[in-house]
Amino acid sequence: MSLTDHFILHYLQQFDTYPFSITFHNETHQIGTGTPRFHVTLNQIPEKKELLESTSLALGEAYMRGDLVIEGDLYETLDLFLSQIGRFTKDQHALKKLLFPSKSKKHQLNEISHHYDIGNDFYSKWLDDTMSYSCAYFKSETDTLGMAQRQKVDYILKKLYLKEDMTLLDIGCGWGFLLLEAAKTYKVKGVGITLSKEQYAKFEAEIKKKGLEDRLSVKLLDYRDIASLNQKFDRIVSVGMLEHVGRENYEEFFRCIDSVLTKDGLCLLHYISACEEHSGDPFLKKYIFPGGVIPSLREIISLCGTFHYPVLDVENLRRHYQKTLLCWIQNFREHQDEFKKTYGEEFVRMWDLYLTSCAAAFHNGIVELHQILFAKRPTDLLPMNRWY
Repeated sequence: MSLTDHFILHYLQQFDTYPFSITFHNETHQIGTGTPRFHVTLNQIPEKKELLESTSLALGEAYMRGDLVIEGDLYETLDLFLSQIGRFTKDQHALKKLLFPSKSKKHQLNEISHHYDIGNDFYSKWLDDTMSYSCAYFKSETDTLGMAQRQKVDYILKKLYLKEDMTLLDIGCGWGFLLLEAAKTYKVKGVGITLSKEQYAKFEAEIKKKGLEDRLSVKLLDYRDIASLNQKFDRIVSVGMLEHVGRENYEEFFRCIDSVLTKDGLCLLHYISACEEHSGDPFLKKYIFPGGVIPSLREIISLCGTFHYPVLDVENLRRHYQKTLLCWIQNFREHQDEFKKTYGEEFVRMWDLYLTSCAAAFHNGIVELHQILFAKRPTDLLPMNRWY
């Protein structure tokens, strides 16, 4: 057995909580004791340097290339393997440029475009008809994805306690479904901002199609420029956007909110969160969400204290996001042959790994999903109970 073979076996021994078997160079070895829970074939062994720099990046790239093949259910395998994420290696010094990129406006624009401007046709194939790309809200096991996404939007709008002709700003508005529903149901006047040209084009077309030009508008705008709107908002919402802001910019994000929120205003943040602050996963930051950072719950709550914002409600929807991702995986796989023709085999394996690893991460509690509702100042204008 070569030194490389010895190294890979020694390296993998640390992930022995759930036994598995691995085959390379026509020999099969077992990691851990007991009946193997899954089997891996290595057609080519990752470089030692790559594994020592990042477990997730080295193994993720091997999977993308087809060098690493998993027999059986990918989700079940990742669910077991990611439960040991605390043993993953991550050399932050070697990966400094990847883990800590510039958060300038230009750089952030490129990061958003990398992910969200793949094409509306791509996302429409595996999202539901609302084009909602964030955690849904399931009231029962039988809810379809579309039902759950509509319930999520309805839930958020109820938490915001909207009244007719209120002004609503959606920071990172996506394809616009939340604002469309707010205008239709509550007759609010809304503005959505996004950095994605694809999202902007679709949302603008929907506004015109539904004849809502007098109530809604969408802008290609960085959140740091919302003061240029020259408008105050009674309500502000941000769904799945805070993860793109970057840890060094959280306070700036709150200052921007503070500058346009009315004195009796409410704000709701819906975002992927973590218990502790960390620099992010190297594989996801290289291939899926360049520059993405998961905020911890405590640092966002702390900022509410810094700005003297009364926190009205905090809710954890972790289990809802795991179920949302499982729905997306099923939809994605139904179109994978089509995607392979358009984007190639490696792209499809990369996205399947991304969606599946995220579902496993939520199941293991590695990440969570929080909704935080806060007010600009103490207010007696809201019901005393959880009206929603």
